[in-house]
Amino acid sequence: MAAVAVAAAAAMHCRRLLLLPAALLHLHLHLLLVPQPPAVQARVTALIVFGDSTVDAGNNNAIPTAVRSNFPPYGRDFPFPEGRATGRFSNGRVATDFYSEALGLGRAFVPAYLDPAYGIRDMAIGVCFASAGSGLDVATSRAFRVIPLWKQLDMFREYKSRLADHLGAAEAHAVVAGAVYAVSIGTNDFIENYFALTTTRFLEFTLAEYTDYLVGLARGFLTELYGLGARKVGFTGLAPMGCVPLERARAFGRRCAEEYNAAARAFNAALVDMVRELGGELPGAEIRVAEVYDFFEDMVRDPGRHGFARADVGCCGTGTYETGYACGAWAAAPAGTGTCPDADRYVFWDAVHPTERASRLVADHLINTTFGRFV
Repeated sequence: MAAVAVAAAAAMHCRRLLLLPAALLHLHLHLLLVPQPPAVQARVTALIVFGDSTVDAGNNNAIPTAVRSNFPPYGRDFPFPEGRATGRFSNGRVATDFYSEALGLGRAFVPAYLDPAYGIRDMAIGVCFASAGSGLDVATSRAFRVIPLWKQLDMFREYKSRLADHLGAAEAHAVVAGAVYAVSIGTNDFIENYFALTTTRFLEFTLAEYTDYLVGLARGFLTELYGLGARKVGFTGLAPMGCVPLERARAFGRRCAEEYNAAARAFNAALVDMVRELGGELPGAEIRVAEVYDFFEDMVRDPGRHGFARADVGCCGTGTYETGYACGAWAAAPAGTGTCPDADRYVFWDAVHPTERASRLVADHLINTTFGRFV
């Protein structure tokens, strides 16, 4: 019966064609015979990264700071090349490396801008300006002698100039306009500055005032980034920073430090409001908040549901305070005692930063909810 129906429909179509004037019949047949181009899809040209140690790919290796991780056991599971301690605060890759892969850029990692192993040809499809220890507040970056956010923007300006020399002005402009920008910053302003009493910010601001101050700095950064040509920007909200092993170790019974988590939630809410308002003021801008708090909190509250065994301590050393050089001190320990044998079973690699597997899960979540929507 279906075949009969199809044949009848075809016959009816032919009878209608015979009723058309000759010129229209010719045009109709021409359109049927000429192959039609496929629907054009937006293409991501590059991934450009700003932020702190959550996304630093090794820029701190090139500056005089103690905030480093370019030594074992960091990088023991990094595959490009295998086992290289790149300066990422992880046993392997970080979330933005997985973004690059998922966005179809043809490379499974993002090189650091200051890494001498890579040139502008390598960076034409992705580059990282992030610096571990950095913050929205310049006082945070100054305390750790790392690259502040304004300097990361200066590096981006230099990158644009180098890219124009390499590709030509028109193509370089197209790369910048079609790129996805990933920003991950703000945690250090709270746990390494305001709450740690590292600077005088705790005397200058109430916590609510400091939160507003940071969100204002984020607004200024996004506005300046837009002025430099960025259009597709994902600003990652803060994770439950009171649940990192370092802060849990300081809290009674290794519970999450809820004051810190409350600060993260307040910042995130203010960030969402600011981005919504700013997006309406910048023509052509597509700015999204990559909301990670709930997803990451679920991983640390119920690690077994995500395939992890431990979320209260990190894989490196005792897992309670080791990060940076303190983690590196365990590299020479007898086999099996320096770090856990299987980092995939831990949410955290050191006392602050997630393992490669945790970063992959976060990246998958944020690609599905935020960064994948730029494609």
